[in-house]
Amino acid sequence: MKIIKLVILLFVSQVITAQNSAEITQFNEVLNQFMNVRDFCMSKDGTEAFFTIQSPGQEISQLASLTMKNNIWSQPELLPFCDVFMYLEPFLSYDNKRLFFVSDRPLDASSDHKKDFDIWYSDRSGKDATWSEPKNMGKPVNSVLDEFYPSVSKNNNLYFTMVSPKGYGKDDLYVCKWEDGSYSNPTLLNNNINSEGYEFNAFISEEEDFIIYSKYNEKDGQGSGDLYISKKDADGEWKKPTNLGVPINSKYMDYCPFYDAQNQILYFTSKRNTLKSRKFSSISDLTSYLNQSHNGNSKIYRTSLSIE
Repeated sequence: MKIIKLVILLFVSQVITAQNSAEITQFNEVLNQFMNVRDFCMSKDGTEAFFTIQSPGQEISQLASLTMKNNIWSQPELLPFCDVFMYLEPFLSYDNKRLFFVSDRPLDASSDHKKDFDIWYSDRSGKDATWSEPKNMGKPVNSVLDEFYPSVSKNNNLYFTMVSPKGYGKDDLYVCKWEDGSYSNPTLLNNNINSEGYEFNAFISEEEDFIIYSKYNEKDGQGSGDLYISKKDADGEWKKPTNLGVPINSKYMDYCPFYDAQNQILYFTSKRNTLKSRKFSSISDLTSYLNQSHNGNSKIYRTSLSIE
């Protein structure tokens, strides 16, 4: 029986590796001017992108955007509501008019005391309109605990990460369903998804037929955070997840997925590191090598991925 299981695991691994054999590339060289960039999302038409810029120690965390004109990405710009508090993990609604994100800003705008991390949102009337002042999602989505990484399906069901003593483990994935114009209480995803370990940073597909998320230090992983995918069975229950394999996953932290279904492209954040010592011709050569390479800092990557 053990031999049969091993053969099956090897076969599955080979299939995933073959499926994901497309080149892994950094999203945009412009972003390499920042020490840490992560948490990527994109508009449906592919002309807007949102992401997080962080300091090396994550003391500073701000949201920024890019726009595309004539197939060229602009220079990044900070979102207008960013201030002294932390902002991270953006996700754009299906109609592109609401941006969900995470922040520790206080509920009272006049206060300078940080709150726990909550899910917030900002609205706009259209692509060229100004983003509104942030609004807290409130209960039952937010609580006295930390909520992270919002991802919203086409029908407005909200998936996110929460650390709760009522969960299966350390970090767990939850969903608040959109029912009759309001959100339901958070529901813990089943134990095919969650475990006694760490499950976090979930991307939900528009139709809620698959979910991509990170698990940490799993037996079938590469040694740190790995990206997994789960689909629903005939009864609508989440099935056991499958590791997305190498080269998407590495021995370093791979996390924060976003999937562009129209173009079948997976975007994700990775801390992979391939730096090797060599002789440099100049300071600019050294600087370019350090900034442009897979250097152990958080960077945004992309690869082709067909999900059937």
